[in-house]
Amino acid sequence: MLESMAVASDSLLYRNLITIRNPSINFKNRVSALVGGFSWDVRKLKAKSKVRSKVQAELQVGIEKEEEILGGLNLGFDVVSEGELREKGFMGMRKTKLVCTIGPACCSEQELEKLALGGMNVARLNMCHNTREWHCDVIRKIKSLNDEKGFCVAVMIDTEGSQIHVVDHGVPSSVKAEEDSIWLFTAEKFEGSRPFTVQANKGFSEGIEVGDELVIDGGMASFEVIEKVGNDLRCKCIDPGLFLPRAKLSFWRNGKLVERNYGLPTLSTKDWADIEFGISEGVDFIAMSFVSNADSVRHLKNYLSSKSAKSIKVLAKIENMESLQKLEEIVEASDGIMVARGDLGVEIPLEQIPTVQEMITKICRQLNKPVIVASQLLESMVEYPTPTRAEVADVSEAVRQYADALMLSGESAIGPYAQKAVSVLRMASSRMELWNREENRQSALYQRQLGESMPDRIAEQICNCAVIMANNLGVDAIFVYTKHGHMASLLSRNRPYPPIFAFTNDDSTRMALNLQWGVIPLLVGLSDDMEANVSKTIDLTKTKGMVKPGDSVLVVSDLTPAH
Repeated sequence: MLESMAVASDSLLYRNLITIRNPSINFKNRVSALVGGFSWDVRKLKAKSKVRSKVQAELQVGIEKEEEILGGLNLGFDVVSEGELREKGFMGMRKTKLVCTIGPACCSEQELEKLALGGMNVARLNMCHNTREWHCDVIRKIKSLNDEKGFCVAVMIDTEGSQIHVVDHGVPSSVKAEEDSIWLFTAEKFEGSRPFTVQANKGFSEGIEVGDELVIDGGMASFEVIEKVGNDLRCKCIDPGLFLPRAKLSFWRNGKLVERNYGLPTLSTKDWADIEFGISEGVDFIAMSFVSNADSVRHLKNYLSSKSAKSIKVLAKIENMESLQKLEEIVEASDGIMVARGDLGVEIPLEQIPTVQEMITKICRQLNKPVIVASQLLESMVEYPTPTRAEVADVSEAVRQYADALMLSGESAIGPYAQKAVSVLRMASSRMELWNREENRQSALYQRQLGESMPDRIAEQICNCAVIMANNLGVDAIFVYTKHGHMASLLSRNRPYPPIFAFTNDDSTRMALNLQWGVIPLLVGLSDDMEANVSKTIDLTKTKGMVKPGDSVLVVSDLTPAH
């Protein structure tokens, strides 16, 4: 029998201190509880204990053996999380989220479904590539899979940015650049491909001199400029490697990056058109490229709030020196961060990448913003079906640092082994999460106070304490009832051992929580009556077989209770 339940809410708690009564309770067969500031009438939940004070630490919720299915009510549980729960139990559920870049290799409905089944939480569309019609088709396929087959995959578009030069050899797959081969980089536009010829953006060669080094995708291949022919560059390959379609270009002189496009706006005219497209298609996230200050992030967020009926989250990509210099203000202004290690590695020494990654991840946790570790996680799988051991170690290190999400780029977009790459991320992250838990490697987090108002500070402290309780008492899961996802994210920030099931009636919140570590968002009808919410969701989860006799659950809410 599922027996006790307790609730923690940030509402009205400022009137009383939170206390916990009867600490000697045997929680093995109970669902634990915090309640403060008001009393609950739990008669409808068949409570076995009496309400003795305003602070109620144990509510007996003896749910009888009834198997009735609540008429018309549905638990918005995505099929992948539900299957994982049934197979592995609460503690076996993966907590690190997976982002996959969609490209020509995985854009069919069948391939997208395979990625979703493999654990893709967010589908990323890089607006540098393909047409808007192509992106529109992919977005509608993803939404169709969500609606018709029970997935919960969010959609992210990634802006190109004005401070970028892109080159394209015209071939849909990668091309090997051999040592000493001669290539022409040209701004001339032509259809298809030409041997040893690469199309570049207009003005790409301005200020470039003979002897400068041209670097592809942060070091995938390198060339020396041997001749300027008008606006074109003739170059010799000095460091052979893979040349991907629509690759990024940078120039170096005497060991230093050649500064270019200084003063250009963060978002180009094309970016704004892509953002309008994203609004019209109802995307969930917009990732901003080459962010250099917080003002550009705030400007986009204000624009989205005035133009979009739904809440679209803005992620700032950290990929240049300016963004590192203003990191904290950018993190505070954004809804999340992407560590674009490929581009970042062009501007800072390679040996600094690991420590910079860990620093960014830590700051994001402190400021309660999700962080994605991206670029070259499994780069060898663009060509080969198995990763290098070093790549697996790199993935595991990002998981050990408690990054919210890991991202595939070319591995899924153009590589032939997208499903295998997702499987590697899933298995490596699950194994490292288990090791962290078994070794009791709970990452100590400096608890920077985020809330300014008393209710916000109370909510923050409730979540901090709830995670300590959940870990110490060994509860199986945390249930949080939330409108905008705030308390779910505060719980996630503390990286609890049990999974966090976030019940919300807002679809934008559900999709946004798809990027939060350890949070399984569920779309379900909620009311201001917390008693009814708890009763309904417990019945639904019981009917679905999610909770079993002996399971213990900690319940937290940021919904206003009925008085």
